[in-house]
Amino acid sequence: MNWITAGFLMFFASVASYLLVRLSVAQKTRTEYMNLFMFGVPAILYGVIAYSTHADLTVTPYQFVVILVLAIFFSFLGNKFSLKSIEFAPNPGYSLVISKSYVVFTSIAAVYLFDSQLTLRAMVAIAIIIVCSALITIDKKGAKHASHVRSSWLPLSLGAFFCWGMLTITSKYLLTIGVGSLPRLLYSMGLVTVFILVESLWKRLQWRELRSSQIMTLFFIGVSSAVFNWGMQEGFRLAPNIGYINAMNASSMGFVVIGAAIFFRDDLTPRKLLGVFGAIVGLIILVL
Repeated sequence: MNWITAGFLMFFASVASYLLVRLSVAQKTRTEYMNLFMFGVPAILYGVIAYSTHADLTVTPYQFVVILVLAIFFSFLGNKFSLKSIEFAPNPGYSLVISKSYVVFTSIAAVYLFDSQLTLRAMVAIAIIIVCSALITIDKKGAKHASHVRSSWLPLSLGAFFCWGMLTITSKYLLTIGVGSLPRLLYSMGLVTVFILVESLWKRLQWRELRSSQIMTLFFIGVSSAVFNWGMQEGFRLAPNIGYINAMNASSMGFVVIGAAIFFRDDLTPRKLLGVFGAIVGLIILVL
């Protein structure tokens, strides 16, 4: 497997995950359940893979502490910051554009931290993808009334930006110090699952309220999340620059928009179509 194959595995799993989350929202499933399955199902699947392949899951105390920091401060809190920022922003697209711009941060940081490659062509491709992501995600019809807007959306989106960026850098760092993709994913997903379970018990969620159709959607959200994270980690390991994988992830929003128009009859405006076309162009420039 090369980095482009791993990146496209992550890419299509990302599209599937977003569309399944959209379906779950339409089924009126609470966010807490989505978060639990998004982390819990991958943790179980990685555990089964590790057991069946007799994988070496040994890590040093220092490596485990790094994984713990990654799980708590970058994965769990990053997810929290992102969801709250989208909820409070005057337009959800504003939050998404800011938080997803971490691709620029990681691309440049990787040059200095990991002696990674960053070509002019890749820089142009990343810039095109970021600009086109703004065209796709910022929707005037999605603007919220002033009563629902809170000024905290901006620091929250910046918090998500920092967490996603550090999640990428820390993941790459763990790879450089000998922690493979499977133990890193198993331990971090397991830890976050425990945090979410504790939170769900504190909120006294009633599991009986879930219908079988909701559970089925949640299960496939978890499976797509497992494939997404595996592809991302392998991409980080193999790519000339971790920012290239993040750029491929950002470009997946274009296909999410197309899928949402097909399956949920969302509006597909000329501006969004232009953004989708531009994201595809940026992706082609990046991988060629």
